[in-house]
Amino acid sequence: MKLSKNAEIVLSRYLSRDKEGKTIETPEQLLKRVAKNIAKEDFRYGAGKKEIVRAEKEFYNVMDKLEFLPNLPTLANAGRKLQQLAACFVIPVPDNTEGIFQAIKELALVQRTGGGTGFSFSRLRPEGSYVSETGGIASGPVSFMKVFDAATGAIKEGGIRRGANMGILRIDHPDIEKFIIAKERGELPNFNISVALTDKFMQAVEKDKDFDLIFDGKTYKTTKAKELFNSICKHAWQNGDPGVLFIDRINKFNPTPKLGEIESTNPCGEQPLLPYESCILGSINVSRFIKNKKLNKKSLSRTIKTAVHFLDNSIDASSYPITEIETVVKGNRKIGLGVMGFADALIEAELQYDSKEAEKFASDLMKFIEIEAAKASLELAKTRGPFPNIRASIYKNKMLRNATLTTIAPTGTIAIIANCSEGIEPLFSPILHRHSTYGVLTETDILFEHLIKKLKIEQDTLEQIESQGTLKHTLLPEKIKKLFRTAHDVSPVWHIRIQAAFQKYTENAVSKTVNLPNSATPEDIEKVFLLAHQLGCKGLTVYRYSSRKQQVLEFCKKCDVKK
Repeated sequence: MKLSKNAEIVLSRYLSRDKEGKTIETPEQLLKRVAKNIAKEDFRYGAGKKEIVRAEKEFYNVMDKLEFLPNLPTLANAGRKLQQLAACFVIPVPDNTEGIFQAIKELALVQRTGGGTGFSFSRLRPEGSYVSETGGIASGPVSFMKVFDAATGAIKEGGIRRGANMGILRIDHPDIEKFIIAKERGELPNFNISVALTDKFMQAVEKDKDFDLIFDGKTYKTTKAKELFNSICKHAWQNGDPGVLFIDRINKFNPTPKLGEIESTNPCGEQPLLPYESCILGSINVSRFIKNKKLNKKSLSRTIKTAVHFLDNSIDASSYPITEIETVVKGNRKIGLGVMGFADALIEAELQYDSKEAEKFASDLMKFIEIEAAKASLELAKTRGPFPNIRASIYKNKMLRNATLTTIAPTGTIAIIANCSEGIEPLFSPILHRHSTYGVLTETDILFEHLIKKLKIEQDTLEQIESQGTLKHTLLPEKIKKLFRTAHDVSPVWHIRIQAAFQKYTENAVSKTVNLPNSATPEDIEKVFLLAHQLGCKGLTVYRYSSRKQQVLEFCKKCDVKK
């Protein structure tokens, strides 16, 4: 691998160590460990030694070339004691004390192995409700979320990273107003929160109608839908929380509706899951497949086939911290193949991010990945059989190995390893500062690095870009400015249009943050959420620059930049 300095810093955390903590593994050996561990699962399906060795080489090559990388728990745990390979989990939270604290125990079991956990708190009775079992009064979902948050704060995920949660509450829950403001004072630091918006609510917003807050058939309050929606937008404007999930749309595409409704997602929102379900993700660095300004479909097809093979094997190779999770996962065999390096791919193809050409490129790219992934899953099903729950699925008349195939993850850390842009996001800035558990990392986009050398860009221009997060005020050529459009150059409408283009051919969901300048208004956020619903997105978050005292990505760590 040709690793950047930052990639070496990040990867060093996942290398094997001896009892004294001394590193005993190189990055190449890490990939060999992972490839060997995943390839050996072919044995259970009748493969011989030569076939397993061939698979091991294929897995190693796509990772070594930084064309494909699995989610972090796979890199950290495959071939080691923990052997837990999934990043995304959803754990149910029932409306009783024993069940609530069982969920907290399960949170601990998952997070210590490197997984992130999602919870719907919609089953918990509202604050002030009578509890017949004790004769007491219920404290409500937000109160219990603080207990979950404290548990996460005490756990390091496998010694790798701080735990992360997604907390979700339905828009019609009587405690929704308390939930919307739950993070405004810096509480729940280990949670992302999202409101599950129903179609009924969105229709009430559009028609300016009243909306009932209901629990267990009882109406607790009637409010104006628009007022509730405005509150969501106001607090998202203040600090980025809550995000939104369009829960009815998610369930419309639930591949196994007979097994239950989807209530929650993983912490970043891209993986809707049933209770006690997890998913192993992997992402293709699409910038590696642009040749002469066009997508090299032949090469990409080979990598997709290898990636689906890798991810399906990973389901069998993984250890599961909870028996119920293993049962659901092996019954549905969901995988989540996505992309990273999209912004870099557009630059290589000389397409502006916020353009109809880029929108079409996104749609065509994801359609191709979805079709090729389905072909690969079908081929696996011919020799390995379809996923066991297929008769309870929408695919009962088809042969597929996996209930879902595609997911667009944010890819924050693996994109650093691959030295490419994150997920489907535009460049946050050609030069940025990342606040992370590895310290403050200065990152320069690899294609911009090449441009610096080619054009011999002067230091004062680089400092200007670093402090402003954009090229638009520089004297660089207009063509370059158009290609290196950044997150704040791109209008909110185009953020959503690109997300919707990917969502059209993504079976699970798409992780997307609409970055807004500090000058954005709550009304701007309202428009973003409404457009996302209109164009068929399943969920999203917004973030207004400098709306938090501490944020992960900044233009210049010494500057208080307010655009």
